[in-house]
Amino acid sequence: MSLVKEKPSTDKKNLANEIVSPAVYADEERLHRALARLRRESPIFWAEPDDYRPFWAITKHADILEIEKLNDFFLNDPRTTLIDIPTEKGIKDYTGGSHILLRTLVHMDNPDHRKYRALTQSWFMPPNLRKIQEDVAKIAARAVDRMAEKGGSCDFVQDVAVWYPLQVIMSILGVPQKDEPFMLKLTQQLFGTTDPEMRRGRERDLSETLDMDVVQDFINYFTAMTEDRRKNPKDDVATVIANAQIDGAPIGHLEAMSYYIIIASAGHDTTSSATAGGMLELIRNPDEMRKVREDRSLIPKMLEECFRWVSPVKHFFRTPIEDYEIGGVKIKKGESVFLSYPSGNRDEDVFADSFSFRADRDPNRHLAFGHGAHICLGMHLARMEMAAFFDALLERVGEIGLDGDPEWVESSFVSGLKHMPVRFKLL
Repeated sequence: MSLVKEKPSTDKKNLANEIVSPAVYADEERLHRALARLRRESPIFWAEPDDYRPFWAITKHADILEIEKLNDFFLNDPRTTLIDIPTEKGIKDYTGGSHILLRTLVHMDNPDHRKYRALTQSWFMPPNLRKIQEDVAKIAARAVDRMAEKGGSCDFVQDVAVWYPLQVIMSILGVPQKDEPFMLKLTQQLFGTTDPEMRRGRERDLSETLDMDVVQDFINYFTAMTEDRRKNPKDDVATVIANAQIDGAPIGHLEAMSYYIIIASAGHDTTSSATAGGMLELIRNPDEMRKVREDRSLIPKMLEECFRWVSPVKHFFRTPIEDYEIGGVKIKKGESVFLSYPSGNRDEDVFADSFSFRADRDPNRHLAFGHGAHICLGMHLARMEMAAFFDALLERVGEIGLDGDPEWVESSFVSGLKHMPVRFKLL
């Protein structure tokens, strides 16, 4: 494999444009066709897409894992996610020079990442989650109740999947129930800015892939919450963030706002995507659905297959602090590395029959939660939530099938189904 980056051919240019296009992420077959080709022909691919700074696309499971493990060598900063050049310029103009609007855990490297993650980590670990397991089961039962009230047909995404994990994470964070619709709207606008249906301002130029107004609405809301929790502390994560100290000093405003936003948005959007995508595959694969109905002990394995299959977080970037060779290719210091999780999770060298959904797949070494120091903070919560939901659903819902064509969000970062009409019968 050549170590020299040559001017890309038209074919390579088209392939580079495919893997950054929000529209392609809404077309699963097209996306996985492009990624499978890269795994086969150029697993470490120098991409020069239109309107984006170039990067190395890493598409094999082993290579993604290798880079993830080297978290002090491959840094999250300064390029964390895929943003086009016009939007990068807009962010710098808006912030007065900074390349980011927010400074969340996914933007941080050590030692800051370790310090900030430690503030809330105990809240999302199994010992603490067991304390709320009964409450989560009740919320799951209510979600199935809402589905039942639809009279045999509903949009499984919009009527069920987006609300259930939202209510769970908002109860942990401390957001009042009356504000949940507002939080859902902001999250969809934040992650769906490249989707014509979901972004704020339907006529917005597609190059504007990060809506400053949405971020400001989040900040306004959580600034007020911070003031309240400092005066009236409660037993919730918002109180932890509002009163946090880093190195003996109060947490910075940007860092606090960013912390709220990442928990409030990623804390439910990814789980709803995995829930809806998993439900779709169970519908498409009735034999797999039958396995789980007949043996509920398979639910934990089935959930891991949902995470693998959907890969709600599509990518993150890393940047090496020194030259590094991987797969026979030399990546130079400062060059961007694009980790494609959907590709790693379909890697034929790791997953037997990788394009088949298997409810009892074991082992299942998927990368949906990342790996290493930056592994998903909420992965144990996601597993608990989805286990409770599918247990409640299988208890009450019998026959279930599609009642129209599913639709996916047009987003290259965090995405999944946005509509899935279903028909169903209660047991």
